Parts: sequence; structure tokens; C-alpha cells
Amino acid sequence: METVPVGGGVAVDALSSSSSSASPESTTSSPVEIVTRWRYSVSRRYQHLLDKLVPHILYRWMACLGVLLIYALRVYLVEGFYIVTYGLGIYLLNLLIGFLSPQIDPEYNEGPMLPTVGSDEFRPFVRRLPEFKFWYCITKAFCIAFVMTFFSAFDVPVFWPILLFYWLMLFTLTMRKQIMHMIKYRYVPFSFGKQRYDGKRTPSTEDLNLLKD
Repeated sequence: METVPVGGGVAVDALSSSSSSASPESTTSSPVEIVTRWRYSVSRRYQHLLDKLVPHILYRWMACLGVLLIYALRVYLVEGFYIVTYGLGIYLLNLLIGFLSPQIDPEYNEGPMLPTVGSDEFRPFVRRLPEFKFWYCITKAFCIAFVMTFFSAFDVPVFWPILLFYWLMLFTLTMRKQIMHMIKYRYVPFSFGKQRYDGKRTPSTEDLNLLKD
């Protein structure tokens, strides 16, 4: 009768030792899971860095200007990659149109439109492409184009004045259409010069009459 607990204890110990020896193998992550976790951690830190840059508008655009100058200097020194610059210009023009356009196009919207007179309800201008995303896409595009200038496969021989003429003509026609759209639906995609509401109500004529009485 005394040997039964001993045997049971040995069996339990054997099972616990086997389970403990098998647990590291079962908890070992596969290479795919490790790469997925690493990518998720890097993306979170990168997004956190971008969130911290949102309020620093002036410094962000100064950095973007610096990247633009570096790319322009690179193209000027190598005297090539004009087709890359042309494609970059088309992409920047597309971003500019999205930045100047409202989120909901009044031409295709049957709902309430932007206010046109002072008595209309105040509705702020909401861009189709927000300012931060506009800056981010421009900066990323210049960085990618700068890296492409180190690969000769992208240096396609082309007569650059023709590309410049095509781009200027496309820019003129596109901006003319955008300006006509602004005039037709009476909106301005900028905040300067607009009335700001800071919570203070301007005194009316009735209030002035009460003060005089």
C-alpha cells in the first residue's frame, strides 16, 4: 500500500518534467510571427513620431524645403533623371489639387453646400487632402525620387525643355479649372482673411441702446 503513492509521485514528476521540457518548444514563435511583431512595433513607433510632428507646421515645411533643395541640387549636378522629375511634378500637381479641393465636391453633392452669404450657417472648409498628409506625401515623394537618382535605370535620355513645357501647360490648365471651380461655388481653401469665432459675441444695436438707457 505504501508503494502506490511513490509510484504515483514518480509518474507525476515524470509528467511535469516532460511538460516543462516541452513547453519551451511549444512557446517558441515562428519566424513569421517574429517578423510580424517587429513590423507592428516599428510601425507604432513611426506613427507616434508622426503624431508628435503634427503641431510643428513651420518646422515641417522648412524640412520639406530642405529636402526639395537637396533633390534639386542632385539633379543639377548629375544633369539627368529628368523623367523622374517630370513624374514627380505630375504627382505633386495631383496632391495640390487634392489640397485645394473640398472633401465633398459641391458639383456632385445634393446636400447642403458651402456658405455663400453671411446669413448662412457657418461650415468650415474641409480639405479632401489634409495639410499634414499633404506635407507627408510631398516629403516622401522627394525622398523616393532622390533615391531613384542613384540608379542609372531611371535615367532615361529625354529633351527636358519639352517635359517642362508639357508640365507648365498641364499646370496652367489644371489650375484654371480649379480656380473656376472655386469661383463657381464661392469657396476659398485658405484660412487667412476669414472671420474667426473666438467665443466673443459682437454687441448688437439693442445692447448699445440698453447701455445708453
